Amino acid sequence: MSSPRMGHSALRAAATTIFAALALILAMGRDSHAESPSSAHAIAMHGEPALPPGFRHLPYADPDAPKGGRIVFGLQGTFDSLNPLVVLGVAPDAVPRYVQQSLLYRSADEPFTAYGLLASRVELNEARTRLAFEIDERARFSDGTPVTADDVLFTFEMLKTKGKPFHRSSLGRVTKAEAPSPRYVVFELGDGSNRELPLVIGAMPIFARHATNADTFGETSFKPALGSGPYLVSEVRPGEALTLKRRKDFWAENHPLMRGLFNADEIRYDFYRDANALFEAFKAGLYDIRLEPDPTRWMTGYDVPAVRDGRIVREALRFQSPKGMTGLVFNTRRPAFADVRVREALGIMFDFEWVNRNLFHGVYRRAGSFFSDSELSALGVPADAREKALLAAFPGSVRDDILAGSWAPAATDGSGRDREQARKALDLLQSAGYELQDGVLRNTRTAEPLAFEITVTNRPQERLALNYAASLGRLGVGVSVRLIDDVQYWRRLSAFDFDMIQWTWPASASPGNEQVGRWGSANADRKGALNYAGVKSPAVDAALQAILAAREREDFVAAVRVLDRALLSGFYVVPLYYLPETWLAHSRDVVLPARKPAYFLATEALARRPASSAPAN
Repeated sequence: MSSPRMGHSALRAAATTIFAALALILAMGRDSHAESPSSAHAIAMHGEPALPPGFRHLPYADPDAPKGGRIVFGLQGTFDSLNPLVVLGVAPDAVPRYVQQSLLYRSADEPFTAYGLLASRVELNEARTRLAFEIDERARFSDGTPVTADDVLFTFEMLKTKGKPFHRSSLGRVTKAEAPSPRYVVFELGDGSNRELPLVIGAMPIFARHATNADTFGETSFKPALGSGPYLVSEVRPGEALTLKRRKDFWAENHPLMRGLFNADEIRYDFYRDANALFEAFKAGLYDIRLEPDPTRWMTGYDVPAVRDGRIVREALRFQSPKGMTGLVFNTRRPAFADVRVREALGIMFDFEWVNRNLFHGVYRRAGSFFSDSELSALGVPADAREKALLAAFPGSVRDDILAGSWAPAATDGSGRDREQARKALDLLQSAGYELQDGVLRNTRTAEPLAFEITVTNRPQERLALNYAASLGRLGVGVSVRLIDDVQYWRRLSAFDFDMIQWTWPASASPGNEQVGRWGSANADRKGALNYAGVKSPAVDAALQAILAAREREDFVAAVRVLDRALLSGFYVVPLYYLPETWLAHSRDVVLPARKPAYFLATEALARRPASSAPAN
């Protein structure tokens, strides 16, 4: 198999084939589409919105939920800004989530559908080349000023030029934006090939032009944006805490999308230095909601009085979204990892069975896909005609066993010293030009030893990395593990200054533009981008474009599976594991709606139980 990593000349040569392959997959099973715009109350990425016009509230929102009280969230780390939409600074999501609003509001009960919020009406033609919004005449910023189309255009231009790379690249595809009237804004979307773009535009948190300095927008600041949302920032303690209070004059209090949401009178974010301090604070009742990522802590750490007497409630939730991928990432910019056979061999040596049993109480499942536990996963599924059509222009980019659905991550006997897997790994390394000499694996041409560093940022990562390093040491591979602080870690990641890191790629039920940032060739050498592995693959680029251009669900699933197969064939990561459930612990005074969302936890639907109705100890 040829390596998926290619030079710039090869990429340019392959570029002309991408669109031909894309046309093949989109042409299959597709009828002609009218170009006339349609007016609606929502946009769905695929299919139709589940809720009809005039719906009363979101299915998972309880319009009778109690109002009042305070809900406290705990976060690890610190913050030096309130604007998470720009490159500089570290900021929580509080202001865009609670203070600002967007034209559309995404439902947690559908794969990717957004309903009109600031926009009372949305117009989108079938080709998705023209998008228009009519602003709700009731919409007001917190200072009483109406939200206008001019505010939308101002926000669009500001995010396109000074926002994070995601907004810059996505909004940069808009060919024209104008406001024919004060409450009507129109976007021309080029050829319509990025069919997610209307939803990206609809999700922009809208800034008030009259209260925002565009010249300083890209700088860190503790001054919150003026928004139209249900809360105002009432107190900022830099690096320590952030408090928001619910408005009494919120314009959308009775809007169908808002009924049963944003119920607490006060929201507070408290920040803690490290993971242990964060957990101890939760056990002491200092904050209310905790998503538990640590299996050891979930299995053994909650045997405390607050759980036994019911002050803390634990729930295991299941959502329909893909579980994503946690893996050890190869920086393929490093010469040691340039050969795909080396990456595959090193991946074979991860002993999931031993690690899961001895470190994680057996609760994990082995990751073998970037979209695990969903129909989007290619693991164990033979490629269909749509997938083969897209891949026809890129022979050798996907391995035969991955194309056939017969490949799976290496499984061991769980002993921690599986000789058969070690033999397979050594055979691959020898075919790549390495030889074991006096206990050290060396390149037969240069005599350089195969050695690298795993950079970690916390003790659980360090423990896993040390176990993996010991396994590789049996083959004569030299691996060191380096624990660094958060500031150094993020600085090194933004400059791609690492050999290997542990990373988690969450996945939604409707992957789209974020995948371009993670895997697109254009982001492989762009400092600050999220393509940590340095992937440069025409097949991956074609799959990404097919995902964004897919009109029908079948085409979309096929394109995501092609992306999955191409990434798996490149062995850019050592797949680790995923949790089939979401572990939630919360104060008993926090009320979750009886009807849970289908795809992700919507914290906006939480409420605080009135003190008079709190259960006795």
